[in-house]
Amino acid sequence: MGTTASQLRKDVLSEYQELTFLTKQEILLAHKRFCELLSKEERNHSNSRVPMDKILTIPELKSNPFRKRICQVFSTSDIKDGSLTFEDFLDLLSAFSDSATLEIKSHYAFRIFDFDDDGTLDGGDLEKLVNCLTGETDETRLTPEEMRQLINNILEESDIDKDGTVNLSEFQHVISRSPDFVSSFKIVL
Repeated sequence: MGTTASQLRKDVLSEYQELTFLTKQEILLAHKRFCELLSKEERNHSNSRVPMDKILTIPELKSNPFRKRICQVFSTSDIKDGSLTFEDFLDLLSAFSDSATLEIKSHYAFRIFDFDDDGTLDGGDLEKLVNCLTGETDETRLTPEEMRQLINNILEESDIDKDGTVNLSEFQHVISRSPDFVSSFKIVL
């Protein structure tokens, strides 16, 4: 199914529509934007990968504090380098689209925040999450005591089974009570 040729065949476009939350126009725009990141030679090869550093140049990701982690989560690269194929790029855009469900969005948000990929959000993941949101400059960095207190507050609110971590279902429970989540978890080309 993988294609990056200059134009998408109608059957491939239809298949992408069925497999994503994207419209035909959104898929065509995504394809155009993806191809712009490829060299002329790469545009004619199926399954070409765009390196993460090039993906991160698109304005929609450039200022996102989780941009590198987003690429890592959606990359199917065997070497875990954050590079994306066109289909990886479509998956990313689909999960962040207005039409994606709360369940899909919360699943990917959880994976993005699970920095060590162990299936739970522990103190280390939560610290990295807070640092991404606040920035890691001397002016914005929390003191160790403030960080400890914030992590304790997050766990107190979210850790239903009191095991010291937040699992996917606990995370989804918290997200379900946050009405702004679905509308703010989006990337629109």
